[in-house]
Formats: sequence, structure tokens, C-alpha cells
Amino acid sequence: MKISLIDKDDKKFLQNDTISKIRDLVNTRNLEVGEKLPSERLMSEKFGVNRNQIREAIRKLEFYGVLKSMAQSGTVLNIGLTGFNGMIDEIISLDTPSFTELVETRISLELKIVCLASERRSSDDLKNIEKALTAYKTKLTLGEDYLEEDLLFHLAIAKACKNSTMLSLMLLITPPILTNYDKDTVCKGDKVVSEIEKHENIYLAIEANDAELAKKMMQKHFTKLSDYIE
Repeated sequence: MKISLIDKDDKKFLQNDTISKIRDLVNTRNLEVGEKLPSERLMSEKFGVNRNQIREAIRKLEFYGVLKSMAQSGTVLNIGLTGFNGMIDEIISLDTPSFTELVETRISLELKIVCLASERRSSDDLKNIEKALTAYKTKLTLGEDYLEEDLLFHLAIAKACKNSTMLSLMLLITPPILTNYDKDTVCKGDKVVSEIEKHENIYLAIEANDAELAKKMMQKHFTKLSDYIE
């Protein structure tokens, strides 16, 4: 299942309704950690929804860690009832994040990522970052849309930080940012040479294992974006 931070209202309503029914079922049966939920088929019949809706709701609850699918054993409760109910309430009440919230999260995350990448990167990581940088520079120089190449450059850095959770968060928050990105406003006045230089300086700092400099260069890179959301 694809986990997304931005769902259409009708899909979000259906998913939250299914999650609420799963919560009620868990509480009715007073399940404890490690105890098994009914099968997707049984829940589908009981709730009057198709199995795909059950599957998506379960996958979302797995993503947040409250349920766990066990091979050949089905889906089990992964935390105690008190924590389960509290988490479900928060999951259901989650608002769709705004562009500003997504960008604030990305900037904070990437400042940590680039420091870790500077300390942990391998020679292969450097090659991947450099490859992404070259593709970005080519698109920018030719005057073509470069947002996806820029994304791959940042993801290569995230991969180099050797923290799968941070990489997963980058993969989660970046698509909705790109979808709502007003390039003409945010990037207004950008010069090709200076933008390439900013990216090159980030790469060079990572290559030199200089975490402090890498963070400084990433902050400089995000200056206009930070100003835009403020």
C-alpha cells in the first residue's frame, strides 16, 4: 500500500471510518498485545466494506506501529489497548498538512540528514550524489524543468545518511511538496550559476566529511524557500 500524507476527503473519510470500526472491534474483544485480529474477509463482511478498504486501513495502522502483520499468522495488536486507543484517536484526527508544514519538516529533516551524510557517506554514495548533481545541472543549464532531478539529488544525500527512517520520511513528505510547489514564485530571480554553485557546495562539504559546512550550505540553499513560507 502507498502511504500518503495527502488523501482526498472522501477517501480519508472512508479510511477513518474503517479504522474506527477496527478500533471498536479490538476493544470489544479486549485484545492484548500479540493477540490476533479477525481475518480481512471476516472484517469485510462484519463492517460491510470491501476487503481492499480493510487492507488499506490495516496497512496504515501498521505504518504507525499499532498493528503488525505476521507471516502465516495474520494481523496482531502491536501495543497495549491504552496506547492503541490513544494512537487511533490521533491518527483519525490528523489534518492534511499544509505546504508550509511540509516545508518546515523537510528543512529541519534535511539539515540533520546532510550532517549525517557528511559523516557516514561511502565512496558509492558520493558517486550517486555526484550523478544526481550532474543530471540536475544539465536540466538547469538547458532551461528545462529540474525539480525531479533536484529531488533525486536530495534523496541521494538522504540515502547516504544511513538512516532508513529519515529516508522514509523524505520519501513521504517530498511528493506532496512537489505537487504544491510554486516554482515561479519561490525560484523567482534565481540564477543558474548561483543555484548550481549552492548544490556543488553541498556536495563538496559532504565529500570533505565536513558536517558543519554541509549544514551551512544546506541552510543557504533553503534560504529563499524559508523566506517564502515565512
